[in-house]
Amino acid sequence: MKTNIKLAKVNVEERKALDFSSGDTVRVWNKLKDKDGKVRLQAFEGLVLARKHGTAVEGTFTVRKIASGVGVEKIYPLYSGNIDKIEIVRRAKTRRSKLYYVRDKALRDVRRKLKADTRFVKKDGITTAELKDEVVEEVSE
Repeated sequence: MKTNIKLAKVNVEERKALDFSSGDTVRVWNKLKDKDGKVRLQAFEGLVLARKHGTAVEGTFTVRKIASGVGVEKIYPLYSGNIDKIEIVRRAKTRRSKLYYVRDKALRDVRRKLKADTRFVKKDGITTAELKDEVVEEVSE
């Protein structure tokens, strides 16, 4: 069975020399094909959660970013032809090789913010903090 698959050329030595690890912030430039057949680049910038299999052929890395308040993760093969380039934006020193705990930490932070902001919810044009003050005045009278 013969297939006509065209593989994009990847500079293997350049990708192998990339020295990023978990905790670093990277910008990955994807090649996307439009309906017209044109190829454009789209950036995905985020925190590297994990890097698996090192610089081997099957090596992958996981990138996480927050988009519109929702966590988005993508797993990229290191030597993928769909990746135009990988830029290292910021380096960080971490004590773990896999930062999966960041998922739970982000959820806890969001919940904490939501809990803190509920006291300023408006009811009939009055904030709950103002309602609380009115109740305190009525009880003290």
